[in-house]
Amino acid sequence: MYPSDPGYAPSFDTRLAQAETLCQERGVRLTDLRRRVLEIIWSHPKPMGAYAILDVLRGDGRQGAPPTVYRALDFLLEQGLIHRLASLNVYAGCCQPGSRHGGQFLICRDCGQVNEMNSPAVENLLCAEAAAHCFEVLTQMVEVLGRCPDCQRGTSSDVG
Repeated sequence: MYPSDPGYAPSFDTRLAQAETLCQERGVRLTDLRRRVLEIIWSHPKPMGAYAILDVLRGDGRQGAPPTVYRALDFLLEQGLIHRLASLNVYAGCCQPGSRHGGQFLICRDCGQVNEMNSPAVENLLCAEAAAHCFEVLTQMVEVLGRCPDCQRGTSSDVG
């Protein structure tokens, strides 16, 4: 598969290298702590809250306090490497960190699985509707709560 293929998913190491390159191009530093927070988020199967991230960092033997984690999260958000899902107060890795974009997220109410979509049609529709109301869109994030296919079939291991 190639990066332009719809099903292409770069390896974890490739994604980290891309994040490093992105930060270098922007003249910002992906410090060890920021990188580790990004690794934690990207390696976890579901979005994580700041305190869960802090627990993993402490498990690594790092000293840290919530403000330290929040500063790292703020940096990663500013660089577009992660998203914050406000309805759940959790953070998820971005599937297109190289480009600024809004996002649409399908959040399973039962198991907590989150899938990011990036539909230009949805973004354009929202911008057009906002413009019709003379509203300037600065950023957009759409969170859709529902049930994933596994939970609909009752086959999710997290249901219960």
